[in-house]
Amino acid sequence: MKISFTVRGKPLGWQRTGNNKKTGAIYTQQQTREHEQLIAWAYRQQCRSFRFPPKTYVDIRVLAYLKIPKSATKADRLKMISGEIRPTVKPDWDNIGKLVADALNGIAYDDDKCIVDAMVRKFYSTDPRTVVILQEAK
Repeated sequence: MKISFTVRGKPLGWQRTGNNKKTGAIYTQQQTREHEQLIAWAYRQQCRSFRFPPKTYVDIRVLAYLKIPKSATKADRLKMISGEIRPTVKPDWDNIGKLVADALNGIAYDDDKCIVDAMVRKFYSTDPRTVVILQEAK
């Protein structure tokens, strides 16, 4: 089984946890929590209630399409759209993958420990978004 869904808007990466200076409590940043909720909502909207059975090996592919910078020249813009120039800016690929994997925990699969194969790729686009492809790993 192979499923995919798209999260519209700027791709984000997982952010370091915050630390309350008064209480010493550690917390997840608000922007991270909100983006996890957006990913989960997009999954539920587009994939309905599909969930991989327990103990299924999961393969996850994340395609992050970042906005082309306004400062890009016309020549660079064309190269960015064609994939000749790829993003080397934040968010880092590993933080994008972690945020997506954590957001789908308990929704698309039992736990992200089921993920045995993963890939995150970053591209430029005039339509910023994150495309997630999930399938059973072989």
